[in-house]
Amino acid sequence: MGTVYGIDIGTSNFKMCCKDKEQILNEKNIIAIANKKDLLAFGDEAYEMYEKAPENIEVSFPVKYGVIADIENMQTLLLQFYNKINNDKKSAANTDFYIAVPTDVTEVEKRAFYELVADSKVKAKNIYIVDKPVADAIGAGLDVTKSRGIMIVNIGAETTEISVLSLGGIVISKSVKIGGNKLDDCIISHIRKVYNLVIGSKTAESLKKEIGSAIKCDEKFAPGFGRNVLSGLPVSVDISSDVVYQAIIDPLHSIMDSIKVILERTPPELAADIIKNGIYVSGGTSNINNLEAFISGETNLKVNVVENPSESVVRGLMGVVSNPDFEGIAYTPQDKVYD
Repeated sequence: MGTVYGIDIGTSNFKMCCKDKEQILNEKNIIAIANKKDLLAFGDEAYEMYEKAPENIEVSFPVKYGVIADIENMQTLLLQFYNKINNDKKSAANTDFYIAVPTDVTEVEKRAFYELVADSKVKAKNIYIVDKPVADAIGAGLDVTKSRGIMIVNIGAETTEISVLSLGGIVISKSVKIGGNKLDDCIISHIRKVYNLVIGSKTAESLKKEIGSAIKCDEKFAPGFGRNVLSGLPVSVDISSDVVYQAIIDPLHSIMDSIKVILERTPPELAADIIKNGIYVSGGTSNINNLEAFISGETNLKVNVVENPSESVVRGLMGVVSNPDFEGIAYTPQDKVYD
């Protein structure tokens, strides 16, 4: 058997791992192009340039709301990340790829994930597709092949995917266009309103990580750097954790409402399993402080935040490869009729 790679193409982070290597490549899914044609930087290095670049350098995320929006840049990124992880540069003729795809996208959008690898300069022998929530649950260490209900909530950068799984497949699933970026936007607009301060999305993100909380806590402060709306001058303001909480609580409630909708639509036998085992939460945005307390307070269910939540999908892809029990979980688009 040749080399096997697992790929989870997220809106904000690109995750890739190789079956023979331990480390997971987890970098920002972003590319910097100079003068419309030259690759200047990619991944974390390009993210450093985000919101700081002059006009001739375009820094962009090729994935929007979990779907590939810019296929050309995404192919360039795929090749760069592949070369970075495949340091020995041995021929890729015997390489298999497992790609995680979101469930709530159209067949055409699913196909785009497949073709991204099929048409790229990365020479793949076989390309398999795994539904993201299933890979996510396997990455969380759950056996998805049993006839028991598993609820997994993946809160990513732009989308939250809520799914109930059983017998290796998806019983019910819903995707909402709310994620970490939406929280950042809310923080930006609320801080502008409260402090007359314009901050960038990176500052908003670091405030969210540092003092953001899903339930009201003791007040803390963190410096926010930005521009004062009235004077137009750069300033630093101590931002209160209460203000950040006020900013993010509405979008968090919207996610919560969707979780409740899925719980209401879950067949009773599966609901019984979810009551026993609780809800599993993954995705990069699930790192928000006290998120489990917030969800469990709203649903009265146990909440388990997956370890290293942003990498659980890509870990699950490797689980699919290495565990024969999960053989039927990966499929190629030919298996499903497209016309």
